Amino acid sequence: MNIFDTHASEYDQWYERNKFAYLSELEALKQVVPKDGKGLEIGVGTGRFAEPLGVSVGIDPSEKMLEIAKKRGIKTYLGKGEDLPFKDSEFDFVLIVITLCFVDAPDKVIIESKRVLKDNGKLIVGIIDKDSHLGKFYQEKKKQGHRFYAEANFYSTNEVIELLTRHKFKDIVTVQTVFKPLGEIKRLETPKSGFGEGGFVVICGKKI
Repeated sequence: MNIFDTHASEYDQWYERNKFAYLSELEALKQVVPKDGKGLEIGVGTGRFAEPLGVSVGIDPSEKMLEIAKKRGIKTYLGKGEDLPFKDSEFDFVLIVITLCFVDAPDKVIIESKRVLKDNGKLIVGIIDKDSHLGKFYQEKKKQGHRFYAEANFYSTNEVIELLTRHKFKDIVTVQTVFKPLGEIKRLETPKSGFGEGGFVVICGKKI
């Protein structure tokens, strides 16, 4: 069993303990996530993002996380983003939130995402920007051997933009939020376009 199987409930409870940071992340994602169409979330986890964003399908390597996601109404698949069990051009958008830092082969995940996207479909990646205050906080947790982050490889926004550009995604836009330390966020933050201030950044590109 992987760490996310062993501690699925604990992971899910983070969103309760950090309610306004989580809701602020959702607000940033809503700026670019389509309101219509068929969506897939890679690394769906417990469905905390998929459910409120109207993403109907999710894939994750953790059975225990998927059990929780299924209760939230997500059609779940056990597997990894590097080898998606879906046909070409099946989805209108693909979501990858806080997952890129945990995958074995980011390029393969982006290639597979592009394959299952329809033409003009959106790839939406949400990250903790490693260059931000929050990124530095989590990198310190990684150094300390934190159970969830010890194996994480954090990325900067520029690195993710370069990754999407390398795979021919176009019309790239960015949205940011989580401007304060997690413990200081006591209300919903208003997302801003761009990056460089917020700890959580959404990078969206189109398959053209």
